[in-house]
Amino acid sequence: MGDEIRIAAADGGTFAGYLALPAGAPAPGLIVLPEVFNTNPHIRSVADGYAAEGFVTLAPDVYWRQEPGSYLSYTDEGRAKAQSLRARLDADQFTRDLGDAVAALRARPECSGKVGVMGFCLGGMFAWLASTRLPIDAAVSYYGVQIDQHLGEADRLGCPLLMHFAENDPHVPAETVSAIQARLGGLRNVSIHIYPGTEHGFNRQGYPPYNEAAATEARQRTIAHFRRLLS
Repeated sequence: MGDEIRIAAADGGTFAGYLALPAGAPAPGLIVLPEVFNTNPHIRSVADGYAAEGFVTLAPDVYWRQEPGSYLSYTDEGRAKAQSLRARLDADQFTRDLGDAVAALRARPECSGKVGVMGFCLGGMFAWLASTRLPIDAAVSYYGVQIDQHLGEADRLGCPLLMHFAENDPHVPAETVSAIQARLGGLRNVSIHIYPGTEHGFNRQGYPPYNEAAATEARQRTIAHFRRLLS
């Protein structure tokens, strides 16, 4: 179990982040970015899991400028609230906030200096934006939405990137994945994997449409990616 900390924003104010520490320190830093439901108990359990693998893990409150502390459940009500908050989210502003979170994590005494960013769904898009806009060492995107709208930033990719996609995903359909593959697939520092028979959210353990085999394989690839690049 981790603890909630405060992160200073460059333009004033502070926002919350869930910090989970590994058994040994100093250790590499890892930002975990949530689905549209924000840093809810599931995402915190993901952060705990990566802390157990040896990373100083921080999961920030994405909606702190809209409604701080809105960590939402996987219900119809939670989904409606999540979509309302997402509609008010300024992606450029949160990417800057994410830069503040990266700096705060790197400055912590438990962190050895290198920092990676990973995210799911909405967080997967921000992991992509982090890889092109922020000084990070590695990135992983799980079924990131709207990445195709930001492919113009591909020439600014600043770190190795691992991407996981579901085969049957209405939020990131096959044609979108194809566009991403066409632009990024030939880059030596980008690795793209599509998981057969899976749907959007296949990593969400305990909730449909969790796919244990795909989630395990993707997690193994993710851990190997970060250990290679952040150690």
